Amino acid sequence: MSDRVSVAKTYKLYIGGKFPRSESGRTYPVTDASGAFLANASHASRKDVRDAVSAARKAFGGWSGATAYNRGQVLYRVAEMLEGRRAQFAAEVSACEGISAADASSVVDASIDRWVWYAGWTDKVASVLGAANPVAGPYFSFTVPEPTGVVGVLAPQSSSLLGLVSVLAPVLATGCTAVVVSSADRPLPAITLSEVLATSDVPGGVANVLTGRADELGPWLASHADVNAIDPTGASAESRVDIARAASGTVKRVLRVPDAEPDWTQRPDISRLRRYLEAKTVWHPKGA
Repeated sequence: MSDRVSVAKTYKLYIGGKFPRSESGRTYPVTDASGAFLANASHASRKDVRDAVSAARKAFGGWSGATAYNRGQVLYRVAEMLEGRRAQFAAEVSACEGISAADASSVVDASIDRWVWYAGWTDKVASVLGAANPVAGPYFSFTVPEPTGVVGVLAPQSSSLLGLVSVLAPVLATGCTAVVVSSADRPLPAITLSEVLATSDVPGGVANVLTGRADELGPWLASHADVNAIDPTGASAESRVDIARAASGTVKRVLRVPDAEPDWTQRPDISRLRRYLEAKTVWHPKGA
């Protein structure tokens, strides 16, 4: 019988297209549903939040300025990469969520399909949510949707992959950039997804993934002046009050979430796309 001690892996953060350690040096153990040790994960700090927001802001101009068709192709590429690592994702979801291999495979399939679904919407949002407005005068009036900016996302705590994809994909599809705090106790699928993002066509800084506690990092994200909107889905009910209060200082959009976590297996709709868009109305004279 071998007396070899295996080397425990310590996963890093994903910020600006790179994988840095937390500046605090903190880590915490990740266990499976039965309590068995799986790995160590970096415990993000306030400084890591600031670095991630800075990376997201820097990437916003290029991502929002890309054509809708190009963004759709990039998101579809993420689905392709996820499909290629399907077995790894299924194993991690099964271990983290304590579900059978068959159920975990179904979750991964649904997550891949959700990336494809949102990828298909990138070049259709402007037509569906925009409008040509009737006016009483010699003018054209158009309303077009534009991306909000940098979005802070507190990912669902129980749905480690499908819930994560359901809150991240619509942010990227609209041309916004994201700073995501993963599920604290089930971060491995989020970490593997960050590896997929890094090796696909997603530009560095467009999606940044932090591992840590949503209730700790959420208020710092909400109070940051360079964050334009925040989705507090993964925060506790008590922490959402602090997040809303912190967000009021910079008058940022705080998404309203139900008290109970949604059933992420339900068919998606465009409501999440609408949440990350601002309506811009343009008037233009017509005639000579």
